[in-house]
Amino acid sequence: MLEFLRGRDVLVAGWGVSGRSLVEPLRDIGARPVVTDSAAAALAEAAELGVDVATSVELKEADWSRFALVITSPGWRPDSPVLATAVAEGTPVWGDVEFAWWVDQARIYGPVRKWLVITGTNGKTTTTQMTHAILRAAGIASVACGNIGLPILDALRRNPGPQVLAVELSSFQLHWAPSVRPEAGVVLNVAEDHLDWHGGLDAYAAAKARALIGRVGVVGLDDRVAASLARKSKARRTVGFRVGVPADGELGVVDGKLLDRAFTKAAILAEAGDISPPGPAGIADALAAAALTRAIDVAPQFVREGLIEHKVGPHRSAFVRELAGVEFVDDSKATNPHAARSSILAHPHVIWVAGGLLKGAHIEDLIEEVADRLVAAVLVGADAPVIAAALARHAPEVPVVELTAGDDAAMDDKAAAGDETSKTAAAEAMMARAVRAAAGFASSGDTVLLAPAAASLDMFADYAHRGRSFAAAVHTLEDGDIGRRL
Repeated sequence: MLEFLRGRDVLVAGWGVSGRSLVEPLRDIGARPVVTDSAAAALAEAAELGVDVATSVELKEADWSRFALVITSPGWRPDSPVLATAVAEGTPVWGDVEFAWWVDQARIYGPVRKWLVITGTNGKTTTTQMTHAILRAAGIASVACGNIGLPILDALRRNPGPQVLAVELSSFQLHWAPSVRPEAGVVLNVAEDHLDWHGGLDAYAAAKARALIGRVGVVGLDDRVAASLARKSKARRTVGFRVGVPADGELGVVDGKLLDRAFTKAAILAEAGDISPPGPAGIADALAAAALTRAIDVAPQFVREGLIEHKVGPHRSAFVRELAGVEFVDDSKATNPHAARSSILAHPHVIWVAGGLLKGAHIEDLIEEVADRLVAAVLVGADAPVIAAALARHAPEVPVVELTAGDDAAMDDKAAAGDETSKTAAAEAMMARAVRAAAGFASSGDTVLLAPAAASLDMFADYAHRGRSFAAAVHTLEDGDIGRRL
């Protein structure tokens, strides 16, 4: 399948983590990588490493017949000028995941691996980590890779190599990977996210559904859109999971125990109380991981051992501190309304710290559902006004603080001018003000919850930076700050 690349140039679109991972595999199969990127610094770095580069201007004048293939980073939209030109010139366009699939099928780095693919709007990373933990408990050589941070190609090149890949894939990656046929794949849930990239919910869901074209497909039955994909699944067998009593052919929960009725008549897999993170979202992720691993005949005892071993990662409903009876929780990873919903519903009385970039997602349904749990809301970021307006419509009794530059205006001016140090300082100062304002609404028994419902890149380097800023601000508080209105 990859012989057509030998001795040919391959254009790598995007010099990020996935772009870097392509260079050595391309060379290993005899192709010549050529990198393009909109950032001059990225091209300079690639050139320093001995990789040929091409600017967008050079590509406009290039003879495209020199390129056997374009491999794109997942975030590049199909209508990006480079990719649109490639299609017009008849040059095939693959994603890095598609290329990794064919590298694996060609046995470039050893025997073909079993791929367990995890996708969904929320819970992907937790489910991938749970899946990896179960595989480790079973003594199966495995690695968690893909959107979780480790490129699949880097995982394939490991020596000794894994037998099974727990592969987290985003909708972007699945869009560019039509050939991937996992041993088992799961769609956890589908809610509004990345609609600006895909152009609508139907296209977004269709990208997610590409996880359901292998031997076993798994869908979250408690999610309306994910459950509907069961009817469209192209997997040889499709099963479902629910946080409730499972029917035959499903996994679920009975009397506080996770139960498999899909791969056996009935097998207890774990105690719900042993799952981290606690609550319905964590249990759903555990059921999904159990389904994937049971699909490749991992015994129930190892499912239990792996789920007990797994502990939730940072910025995912992570407890930060208790002060004067108030809990502070960092769920910065809740980057869309669907994720924020699960987070808020886990607490009875919430002072909600939210805001950022909504990316086209609607906030109205979330606020209607959780309004009775909100003590107050403190909003920051570009789409804070949108959230504030929705709160005014659907939860008018909830006090709202919408923070703007205010006293940090001079610093924000520097940030707007492109000073990265000032931008970071301004973002962290804004978070400190938000935390102090939130603490002022709190009383014993409440939870101050960072669950932004939005992406972080308008203010922070990433969601982890946002979560660290929240935690740092929380640790500056004293007992007297609780209930002290600003």
